[in-house]
Amino acid sequence: MNKILVTGANGFIGQSLCNKLIKKNKIVRGIVRDESIAKNNLNIEYASVGDINSETNWMHLLSNIDCIIHCAGIAHAMESKNLFTEKDYMSSIVDGTKQLATQAAAAGVRRIIFLSSIKVNGDNTSEVVLDNNNEHKNIFTYKDKPVPKSLYGLAKWKAEKELWEVAAKTKLEVNILRLPLVYGKGVKGNLKRLLMLVRSGVPLPFSMIKNQRSMIGLDNLIDLILICIDHQSAAGKTFLVSDGEDVSTPDLIKHISFSMGRSARLFPVPIILLKIIAKILNRREEIDRLVGSLKVDSLFTRKTLNWSPKINISEGIKKMVSSNDKNI
Repeated sequence: MNKILVTGANGFIGQSLCNKLIKKNKIVRGIVRDESIAKNNLNIEYASVGDINSETNWMHLLSNIDCIIHCAGIAHAMESKNLFTEKDYMSSIVDGTKQLATQAAAAGVRRIIFLSSIKVNGDNTSEVVLDNNNEHKNIFTYKDKPVPKSLYGLAKWKAEKELWEVAAKTKLEVNILRLPLVYGKGVKGNLKRLLMLVRSGVPLPFSMIKNQRSMIGLDNLIDLILICIDHQSAAGKTFLVSDGEDVSTPDLIKHISFSMGRSARLFPVPIILLKIIAKILNRREEIDRLVGSLKVDSLFTRKTLNWSPKINISEGIKKMVSSNDKNI
């Protein structure tokens, strides 16, 4: 039986994906940065390649690999915090992806699934944008021309283009998934911080926010990835993904609070004041996410793959909160 190679196998998405693949009786080779910190799953064949960049040697790991699911690469971070430079993003995401795809094609790998980001399309849909017919809209679709506004989004877009170039010259099939915010077991970053804030009981000044944001539950994302491994219509496609239920920041907090068995503690502060305070504290990007909208149209994905999310946002957030409680 041919194997599936998962990069970033110890990460938020990769770890759960590997476990699900094992349950589906797939043979999995999990790539991690350091084998010593790999989660102990004797059914997964772990291997390390160190840093992923243009120098990474994959060839010895690609024997009998049928499909690669590329989850690895440095994560998005607030650019105001200067955690990563443009060189960091380009080396890990762009050069690293090109190197993997080039060697995968040479090794006879059938398909690579690349976990990209909706930030390829842009940072938000709060501002009025134009679609391909020059009509106003406030939702990202699969037909949109990429307009990345961040280094992370730019790097993901460049990586996508590198993949298409490799595919055009070889038999390697490429499938790209552009992800919005992913929530679920083991969530990290800003969403984990929001969970901690809600749990603390501190009143939050967000009740006046009227935004709409698309998200994708980890279980739904993994279900979609499993379909993309073998679905004929996935090859050569870029898919935008979401749960199909857009939520405002206050509604998200209410979902989290309800899952914790408590009432949401929200009070009104004008959005303009939130932005002024955020600018003073150098937290503008974080507030922009909290007050801005980012809506994703995933209808093309659903129709093409005959797929629909199995878990709604309420169920998904309950699972996320429950798993986070166990890790405290």
